[in-house]
Amino acid sequence: MLRRVRQSLRQVLFLMARRPDLLCGAIVIGILLILAVKFTCSRAKNVVAAARPPVRFFSAEAPVVDLYLGQLDQVERLRSVAEVSLIFFYAPWCAHSMAARQEVQQVAKKLSKQVQFVAVNCWWNQGKCRRQNRFYQYPIIHLFYRRFGPIDYKGPFVAPYVESFILRVIKPLTYLPTRAILEEFLSYPEPRVVGFFQFNSSPQPPGYITYLSSALQALKRDFRGVVRFGVVTNKQLAELISVKEDETVYLHRRFNSSLIFPGREHNFTSQAICSWVFEHRETVLQWLQPPGTKSRLLEQELNKGPALLLFLPHNPIGSSPSPLLRQVADIALRYHSCDNNNHRDLDKSSTSHCCQSVLLPESSTSVCEVCLSLSGLSLTHSSMRCSFPSTARGGDVLQSYLRHCCLHQLHPSMSIESATSAGCSNFLNSYSPFSQYSACCRKVEPQLNKSQAKQGPDMLRGLLMHSSSSVPPSSVPQQGGDGFTGLWCQTNRTLRFYVLDVALNWPLAVRLGASSNRSASFHQEASVHSDGSFAAIVNLKDEVHYVLHRSPETSLTECLEAFIKNFSAPYSLLQRHLVGKENVVERKEEARNPSEPQQSTSFPLITELTTSSFLPSVMDLQNDVLLFYYTQWCGFCSVLNHIIIQLARLLQGNSTIIVARVNVARNDLPWEFMVDHVPSILLFPRYRKHLSVKFPDDMPITLPNLLHFILQHSGSAHYADKPVSSSVEAEGSGSSSVLRAEFLALQHEVEVLHRAREHLSQQLAKLWRDKRRLTFDARSLEAQNTELQQVRQSLEEQHREKSQQLREAVKRLQELADASENLLNENTLLRVLLKALKDRAEDREQAEVDRKEVEQKRNHMAS
Repeated sequence: MLRRVRQSLRQVLFLMARRPDLLCGAIVIGILLILAVKFTCSRAKNVVAAARPPVRFFSAEAPVVDLYLGQLDQVERLRSVAEVSLIFFYAPWCAHSMAARQEVQQVAKKLSKQVQFVAVNCWWNQGKCRRQNRFYQYPIIHLFYRRFGPIDYKGPFVAPYVESFILRVIKPLTYLPTRAILEEFLSYPEPRVVGFFQFNSSPQPPGYITYLSSALQALKRDFRGVVRFGVVTNKQLAELISVKEDETVYLHRRFNSSLIFPGREHNFTSQAICSWVFEHRETVLQWLQPPGTKSRLLEQELNKGPALLLFLPHNPIGSSPSPLLRQVADIALRYHSCDNNNHRDLDKSSTSHCCQSVLLPESSTSVCEVCLSLSGLSLTHSSMRCSFPSTARGGDVLQSYLRHCCLHQLHPSMSIESATSAGCSNFLNSYSPFSQYSACCRKVEPQLNKSQAKQGPDMLRGLLMHSSSSVPPSSVPQQGGDGFTGLWCQTNRTLRFYVLDVALNWPLAVRLGASSNRSASFHQEASVHSDGSFAAIVNLKDEVHYVLHRSPETSLTECLEAFIKNFSAPYSLLQRHLVGKENVVERKEEARNPSEPQQSTSFPLITELTTSSFLPSVMDLQNDVLLFYYTQWCGFCSVLNHIIIQLARLLQGNSTIIVARVNVARNDLPWEFMVDHVPSILLFPRYRKHLSVKFPDDMPITLPNLLHFILQHSGSAHYADKPVSSSVEAEGSGSSSVLRAEFLALQHEVEVLHRAREHLSQQLAKLWRDKRRLTFDARSLEAQNTELQQVRQSLEEQHREKSQQLREAVKRLQELADASENLLNENTLLRVLLKALKDRAEDREQAEVDRKEVEQKRNHMAS
């Protein structure tokens, strides 16, 4: 291989020696390549600017140590000198960090004497924090309690919430010295944990440190600190809660037996204690705080079943819960307070009954609840279902089934009505073949609010009067006491209670149906009460939600109890809430917002429908309604606006055809009128609303196609060829002539449009030719301009060269002038020196002559 390369080089050198011109050309090309590379590299500039040095993020007056250079090693030193430390990791460009800065400064001014506040710039690329940590979002707050940590804060970056979390970390345990304080501590609806530790043997037992760490572990899971941890040091006080041994952890529960941490089965560690508490705790009222970013927290909770969302004003740093929160907690406790004898919790293995209710055929208000006893049956959580014979739903068979199956202990002459009047009682017979069944017969009295109670008993009778074959089995709460206590165990439509801060989650409340104008006056049936509370039941499975309407004179307890009873009743009087654009405030806000798309404003020729006006307009039997479904974010919908406007203008003279549209993103419609995509067009013909027709998806939405679609499926075209009833005979007799006249007029307009289109196409062709000619002219002008620019550049270069030469000549002349001036000065000095030397020489000659004369005189005198 090397030999071939050498031979090739020798041949090239020999050829270049024989051809000197080739050698010179190769040398010139190589020099040109080197120069090109050199000039190209010299012209290349560094387009990446160096990062500016960071500056302080917090103000100098704030009691926060701002490590804006990312000095992570300084954090450890500051943590070691403080018992509680808050580390705030931020990025200077982050808007969330800027918003949280003011809140942290506000908290730091209050708690600077108890907590060490440190802020670290974790974005500076030369800092140690950026090199060691990889944060995917900012800001991040870590708290350290002595050597325990970090405790991540996952709540909202609002000063009261941050302050409340810091106070929980400062005091994770509550000391319980007396019986009254212990009873008050256990009276709250939130989970409570009590640890018994005797400090006689040592000032700080090892188990106490573990218990303290478990309380801090709980704050990692729940930033609100709903699970409270207390400490008892008195043995007599610990015996009140059945705790006798030292270093014992007690979990207080209201509805089930309280538990003691099994130290023999699990290791006594903080992680094990925290996991055991959260696994066995009872939660009747749960706080929700969806983060500001995209989250599935709310969806995960709503997928568990129907949820009662309560929006309440909340002060997290308050010493005690607000009165509204106490009322809601009391309602939740009574709702979950079940009688152990009649308890039928479908989520536990101790289920004793599984019930379904049916309407008795003899009465319109009597309901008999048939229960299946599940004692002794091995049913799992997933397979537990109520199973009843199909004959239990029909007529005389039901009456016979109930008599023989459930009421066989009564006298044969005693009817079901008498059993119903006797009250709600269970009848069991362990010796009967039907020993697994029981019955409870009573009258149903649904709870009515004021607006519904005004309609009298007709509404109740209309809701309850159904044939027994059409009534589906549903759960009926057994009326015991006030009819609300223990309702959770008496119905299959159980609710989960969730509380949200109304100040932080107000947009969600508005989306559910709250009035967007919070300062407006509250009417008698207002959804938002004067105390700022709002409540709604959301059933994600059925895709419905209900809004609680309160009057100012009624209390929250009464309204919530009636609201929950109506939802749990088999024939609920609650009306589904449909979100619409009827709010005047929203319209004003839309008018103030100039960036709103144009399709959100209604045109004079097109009827804009909302939730309230949808059904009355669409189901009008006297008119054909062409309905256009759109949304404000749909680009295709805005493209079709001019076609819908042209169609409305053509049909302006026809009073029987209405062109309407509805914004499905801002108006909730009944499910049978929804569409699977937008834009969509439906036609509801008059007299035949149940035969609505959808515009074909594979057909382009054009004006001729829409006209053909209307003429083919409208009610006028249908009744023009068929006999009609006497009520519409007069109107249908002349419909054919009217349609023909309209068709001819439309055909003439279409011909005019075709001619206009041809004329427009000719104008467009002329404009295209003009545009092409202008394009060529522009290109020629650009070429001339380029040449002129090149000439200009060459002239500028020559001017620069001549200017440079002139500057150099002037410089040389100046140097010559300076040199001549120096020579003249030197010449003058030389003349002066020559004259002085000449005078000195003359003086010397004269002195020599005088001396010679003197000597001659002396010699003469001597001789």
